[in-house]
Amino acid sequence: MADLAFQIQPARDEDRLPMAVVFAAVAEERDAIGTEPPVDIEARAASWTLEGTFVVVGGSEVRGSVHVERSRHGYGEIGMAVAREWRGRGVGSALMLAAIEWAREQGLHKLSLSVWPHNAAAIALYRKYGFVEEGRRLKQIQRQSGELWDVVDMGLLL
Repeated sequence: MADLAFQIQPARDEDRLPMAVVFAAVAEERDAIGTEPPVDIEARAASWTLEGTFVVVGGSEVRGSVHVERSRHGYGEIGMAVAREWRGRGVGSALMLAAIEWAREQGLHKLSLSVWPHNAAAIALYRKYGFVEEGRRLKQIQRQSGELWDVVDMGLLL
């Protein structure tokens, strides 16, 4: 594999399409994020909110992103997607640190997220940064297959 050095930076307008391409690739896996294919890449790119979004750039290409959606109630909801070949190499950790730092700078009191219970690597990453399980919503999400999947809710007080 090519050089695995990477950097984290705030998302820019020109990152929209590359972020959407990574998002679509992660959706194709069908087990990491809630979105399933097909993903309309152009529509997804147009829909990104750049405030509170950070990208990981490796080899001059966007390899993943994290977004903190600020609520009017003082907390932020996290969503993250990292290209499969870049996982397990510190990318998720770097993105989490950027999200947590940004949330603190914005005066948010808490970060929250939802994760599939079978996504052990993601749960381990979130726990590493102090997130705790706050609950489990049983059969919360209906997948295209008709299956009903549970969701684990996790939070971090800042």
